[in-house]
Amino acid sequence: MEPLYQYAWLIPVLPLFGAMLVGIGLISLNKATNKIRQGSAIFLISLLGASMVLSFALLASQINGHESYTHIIEWAAAGDFKISMGYTIDHLTAVMLAIVTTVALLVMVYTDGYMAHDPGYVRFYAYLSLFSSSMLGLVVCPNLLQVYIFWELVGVSSYLLIGFWYDRKPAADACQKAFITNRVGDFGLLLGILGLYWATNTFEFELMGSRLEYLVESGSISGALAAIFAILVFLGPVAKSAQFPLHVWLPDAMEGPTPISALIHAATMVAAGVFLIARMYPVFEGIPVVMTTIAWTGCFTAFLGASIAITQNDIKKGLAYSTISQLGYMVMAMGVGAYSAGLFHLMTHAYFKAMLFLCSGSVIHGMEAVVGHDPVLAQDMRLMGGLRKYMPITSTCFLIGTLAICGIPPFAGFWSKDEILSSAFASNPALWVVGWLTAGITAFYMFRMYFSTFEGQFRGNDTTIQQQLTAAANGPNYAFGPGAMNPEELHSDDHGHGHDHGHGHSDTPHESPWTMTIALMALAVPSVFIGLLGTPFNNYFEMFIHAPGESIAEVMEQLAEFELGEFVIMAGSSVGIALIGITLASLMYLKHQIAPNAIAQKIQPLYQFSLNKWYLDDINDLLFVKGSRRLARQILEVDYRVVDGAVNLTGLVALVTGEGLKYLENGRAQFYALIVFVAVLGFVVFSGIG
Repeated sequence: MEPLYQYAWLIPVLPLFGAMLVGIGLISLNKATNKIRQGSAIFLISLLGASMVLSFALLASQINGHESYTHIIEWAAAGDFKISMGYTIDHLTAVMLAIVTTVALLVMVYTDGYMAHDPGYVRFYAYLSLFSSSMLGLVVCPNLLQVYIFWELVGVSSYLLIGFWYDRKPAADACQKAFITNRVGDFGLLLGILGLYWATNTFEFELMGSRLEYLVESGSISGALAAIFAILVFLGPVAKSAQFPLHVWLPDAMEGPTPISALIHAATMVAAGVFLIARMYPVFEGIPVVMTTIAWTGCFTAFLGASIAITQNDIKKGLAYSTISQLGYMVMAMGVGAYSAGLFHLMTHAYFKAMLFLCSGSVIHGMEAVVGHDPVLAQDMRLMGGLRKYMPITSTCFLIGTLAICGIPPFAGFWSKDEILSSAFASNPALWVVGWLTAGITAFYMFRMYFSTFEGQFRGNDTTIQQQLTAAANGPNYAFGPGAMNPEELHSDDHGHGHDHGHGHSDTPHESPWTMTIALMALAVPSVFIGLLGTPFNNYFEMFIHAPGESIAEVMEQLAEFELGEFVIMAGSSVGIALIGITLASLMYLKHQIAPNAIAQKIQPLYQFSLNKWYLDDINDLLFVKGSRRLARQILEVDYRVVDGAVNLTGLVALVTGEGLKYLENGRAQFYALIVFVAVLGFVVFSGIG
């Protein structure tokens, strides 16, 4: 199997080669390249498919017990300072490669149907391939420095994809917001990397952890300084995995086409932060204050995302805040030491959330037949309802994903989320309480989305609601009842087609083409069954992926301590709170026995607090956007009055003295002698007086 590992570098290189080739074609032979659009798509899908086959071959090899493989080359050297590059294949890498390639491939297949009429079809595929290459390169990195390089490539790719429809102001603003917010976290990451290298003189993950522990124990550096370095590194995952307070970019990133929402914001890029925490685990686990910070950051983010998702009416924005909440669970798991549970939830969430996002794209695709290509109407759940009748495949897959994310057994999300909650309870019951309440809120808002979209009567032809939604989008003072959407939420676009906002051509929505539905059905399979790999009775996932430094014997010993009674109590409580949330959602949005508007009126401050996203965007706008502009204006005044004033004064002095001196330079030797005589006389006189 050794040759297999020697060619593992092809996994990120193949999609990069495809993106480069198609990109050169678009630059040099644009019309010809766009004419062979489906040929370009097949070419890029085939290259990614080859990467997927190689990834699964490596996963099978690792499962069969092959040793981890690392290939290193010396990239640069200056004296004793050397920078190494290469790739590593271990259990974590093999699993991540399998996740990224499968989701990316299915998204590419789905894209053929979704972007079929978009003039940027080929460019979109090139961006997809570039992003896939960047993420795969990040996964195989053997050291922290190389991680940073691919980390930034992932950021650039997301910038291009979120702003794919760059001619629209909301999309242009969204990609800039995502890019700038991630730069904040990435700057912290860079400082942390430099600090850790200064302390440990290495970029290798495990070596960095062991050296840092020794330095703290020996007193060479203080524990506080080590904690600062580690938290600075953690700022990178905070931004990339949309943790509070750097989560604000992800909902706006829904401006990109829906396949991007599935690929970047559910399965891969946002998971990169959790992956980096896993890689940095040898450093983090030895510093308790850092682990506590990670745990509470994830816990708070999980609750924050769920509490905002509960009032969203845009189907993609609701799923975006759901993603933030689920990422919070993963980060919390890492913080409480549940290494395997966090990565297990990363895997299960990647599949069912990618499916949910692609289902939302399918819904939007069907709704556009009725309401036209206006995102205000096509994405608003208040204009949907009854879609199960018209879109049976999409509705079934969405229901599977909803059951999975709600943690209903035996779907995948139940096993991974329950393991996280159990670990949180063992670590800190307060964390468990917040996670447990969040599970109930998750069940409520997800079934609210399902019932509003797929059950009841179809509301897409109701011109009154359409006019009210359009007015709400165009006028900030317009609203219709407590269910009115915040106007800011109504400016996302989707599904290219030249971005015309014309009217639909049908009275009813329709099911999506097979290129889209086949991806949904393929993702539904792991959404149901992949959780069985991590059952507490026989946790194959934890046997395969466990914390660095933990032996398989220790893992087996821990698994042998499993108690059925404890599992039933913990699982029963999490399923119970989820059933309460589902019941409440059905009474409000399916049976209509409880009026949502009446409840919203009674708790209007809380409702507005959730609807306005905890006013965090307003606070950021006040502090950072307007604050930065105010600071810039003050700096401009200083520049204008002080800096420019000093320069202008210097020029004026030179001008005046020059004009004065030119009258003294007449070329007569007698005049110059007179000046010298007067100067000497003056010197003598003043010297005598002194």
